[in-house]
Amino acid sequence: MESLELAIGAAQRALLVAMELSLPLLAVGMVVGFLVSVFQAVTQIQEQMLSFLPKILATGLVLLLLLPWLLSVITFYMQDMLLQLGSARFF
Repeated sequence: MESLELAIGAAQRALLVAMELSLPLLAVGMVVGFLVSVFQAVTQIQEQMLSFLPKILATGLVLLLLLPWLLSVITFYMQDMLLQLGSARFF
């Protein structure tokens, strides 16, 4: 029963870490997309590249700025998972 609880806990923690890592990038893409769509509605410019390019650039910039934090979160998560696996008894 302990191994089942360990697996459920690991899956929950993995989902939380995935959400924690993806939320800043998704939020920036959403905000930039909203601002570009408001700009397009006001100016009546319906160019597809105008909606796509700023989101890609903003998301890439945020990814570069947050890369050290993202790597530290992933590293801490992996160390925690390996420690839990090392101390678990499966049989």
